[in-house]
Amino acid sequence: MSHPRPTHLRRTIARAKHRRSNAAAPPRLADRLADAVAARVGSWRFILIQSALLAAWIIANAVVGPGGWDPYPFILLNLVLSFQAAYTAPIIMMSQNRQSDLDRERSVADYQVNLRAEADITLLHEKIDLLREKQLAEITDMLRRALDRIEVLEGRRPEGERG
Repeated sequence: MSHPRPTHLRRTIARAKHRRSNAAAPPRLADRLADAVAARVGSWRFILIQSALLAAWIIANAVVGPGGWDPYPFILLNLVLSFQAAYTAPIIMMSQNRQSDLDRERSVADYQVNLRAEADITLLHEKIDLLREKQLAEITDMLRRALDRIEVLEGRRPEGERG
């Protein structure tokens, strides 16, 4: 029984090696920076520190009084937070896009593994079917010989004649 599996297997292995060599390339500085910013900004530690700084800013301006560096309604604080949001949002999106690309590559690799597993299972089914056919042919042949012997022993037919 011949099948195209060896060629398919060679192509799949070559694609996997190519993907691994591309994935093995170290991420660029911008990618590492975006990942680091996203990891820091997306943590409870950052939220707690930022909340403490905001509270300190507001309290310091309220204690200093109307002559403080940023009196109520805290316009300078709003400006600082707007700048922070304006820069962190795109950086976080870059990190998410990169992670999305990695996830897409992994899903393609998983899909190819699933295809290969399906081909292997199909091949195993074919082999089992061939074994069953062979066993069935052997059993049928053994039954014919047994029936021939029984007929010879019962005297229904001469020993050299086949039925």
